[in-house]
Amino acid sequence: MASWTVDGPRRLTIDEPVDQLVVRLTSGRVNIVGTEGPARIEITQTGRQPVIIEQQDGRLSVRHRKIGTWLLVFRWLTREAGPEVSIAVPATARVDLWMAEGSVVASGLTEATKVDVTSGQVTLMGLSGRTTARLVSGPVEALGVSGDLTMETVSGELILADGSAERVRASTVSGAITCDLDSPGNSEIQLGATSGSVTVRVPEDSDLNVHLHTTSGQISSDFPQLRVGAGLTPVKDSRGVLGAGVGSLRASTVSGSIVLLARRTAE
Repeated sequence: MASWTVDGPRRLTIDEPVDQLVVRLTSGRVNIVGTEGPARIEITQTGRQPVIIEQQDGRLSVRHRKIGTWLLVFRWLTREAGPEVSIAVPATARVDLWMAEGSVVASGLTEATKVDVTSGQVTLMGLSGRTTARLVSGPVEALGVSGDLTMETVSGELILADGSAERVRASTVSGAITCDLDSPGNSEIQLGATSGSVTVRVPEDSDLNVHLHTTSGQISSDFPQLRVGAGLTPVKDSRGVLGAGVGSLRASTVSGSIVLLARRTAE
């Protein structure tokens, strides 16, 4: 096993093949990009704690030493700066990242990508395969993501733009969800918020089976094909079929509003 302990700015090239990247950091800023050639790591800042890099049997690990919960709390209270790390790996490498606090950018990956951040910000660009992003506090922004996408947060905003994912699951408790979808086709899209709003824009010629549901919020739609259920309770329900209806769109809230917008073909 090859191992490096980095306590200052440094660049490394990993000559051995890498098919899995595992990142475990208490805090910091991490940029992961899928590319050609050997894996490369550039650390421009480390903070007080060194970064440990290990490579064995196709698995590349970038981590801090294990620390106790009390030290995590101390770092959060003092806002100690974490490392700034850029990692280039083969596009087909599987990525698994956990960080207590910080920001993550992942792009150009084609297989499984999993990002778990307690407090921070996650940006996903041009990913395919199976992608999962989970935060407690903070936003997730997905741009040009295809394949299978899951986004979850408690208090952050979820944004999906220029997406052509075949399967989308986005859920938040108090944040808002904004989706601008390109030709969803036979996609399966499920969006859910508790107190936040949901805004979705799809092409006017989409082929979707649509179901919008809210307990006490409001529903508005640019599509006259959608029927609004009538009843004596505050619960609102809107259903309908757009085009051939080969795909599905499900959006639900408890108290937030739901807006479905149509994007003109010229746009």
